[in-house]
Order: sequence, then C-alpha cells, then structure tokens
Amino acid sequence: MKSQIKRRLFVAVGIAFVLWGIMFFPMSAPFVPFWTAMSASAILLLLLSFRFRKDWGETLKFTPFSFLCGAGLAAFLWGVFWLGNKVSAWFFAFAPGQIDHVYALKEGASPFFIGFLLLALIGPAEEIFWRGYVQRTFSDLYGKNMAAFLAIASYTLVHLFSLNFMLLVAAAVLGVVWSTIYRFYPKQLPTLIVSHALWDAAVFVFFPFR
Repeated sequence: MKSQIKRRLFVAVGIAFVLWGIMFFPMSAPFVPFWTAMSASAILLLLLSFRFRKDWGETLKFTPFSFLCGAGLAAFLWGVFWLGNKVSAWFFAFAPGQIDHVYALKEGASPFFIGFLLLALIGPAEEIFWRGYVQRTFSDLYGKNMAAFLAIASYTLVHLFSLNFMLLVAAAVLGVVWSTIYRFYPKQLPTLIVSHALWDAAVFVFFPFR
C-alpha cells in the first residue's frame, strides 16, 4: 500500500513538472496559449489530488477565519514582493527585464478573465495540489520536516523551466512561506488557498508591479 502511495505521488509530481515545462519554457510560448494551458493544468492537478487521496474530510472546510487570515497573509506577501521588486532592481540589472517577461504573459488576455481564473481555479488548485496533496502525502511517508523541504523544493524547481531567475526566487519564497505554515498548521489549508488565490490575483491583475 505504501509503495502504491509513493508511486502515485511521484507520478503526480512528475506530471506537474512536465506541465510546467510545457507552459513556462520560453520556446513553447509561440505554440502554447499560456492561460489555456495553465487552466487545463490546474484542472488536471485537482483531479489527481482527489483521485489519489480520498481522505479530505473537513480539510477544505472554509470559515470566516480562513478568509480573514488568508487575505491578511496575501496582503503581507504582496508587501514583501513590492519591497523585493524595488531591492532586486538595485542589485540585479537583469531583474526588471525578467519581471517584465513574467507580466508579458498577460498580453492579449482580458485582465478580468485572468483575475477570475487565478481566484477561482488556478490559485486554489495549486494550493490543494502542492500542500493538500503533495506535502500531506510526503508527510505520511517521510515526516513533516522532510515533507516541507520536499514540497518547497518541488514547487520551486517546477519553475526552473522558465529560465527566469526572478520567477524561481519568487516561487522559492512563496513555497517556503506556504509550506512552513502548512507544516505547523495543516488544518489551515483553506487559509493558504485563500492566500494563494488572492496573492496571484493581486500581483498579476489588481495591484501589479508593472
């Protein structure tokens, strides 16, 4: 049974690596509509999460506390990245260009449509997959500390295909924050889902840095 759980987990993470490679690799841009691919990937990650684990129970029970804390965490992270955006421009000449490249993903798409996808599908799906399924299953197999490390490493490294150092750093920072919180407060997955969705929408659509 444990070997089957492990096999399914590594298959799921491997699929995520393939999907992120297709979406973020620069050479794929002319051939892969990013937001269509991102939405399809989010749906697939959700399906894998619920197919490979059945014990969700009240794990996804949202409360007013979840929304309040999630919004507060999203606002805090937005502030951290606002500061990081300023500081990185001072230290790295390439930083503004790489950040502009990330924002170029919005070109040709309605900002309201992107905001809807990030809030209703992409942000929640990523958090359910990376923390709710991947980190939780790693915890069952290897313990909570190792699980947090593996979840952070996986979430960071899937962005390696972008060849974008700033995006990689952003993923690492977010992975550390969300996975560390989940390590100590696993019942707060709904809070992390709200945080992830709101942070995505704020940075990309409502309060962008570009």
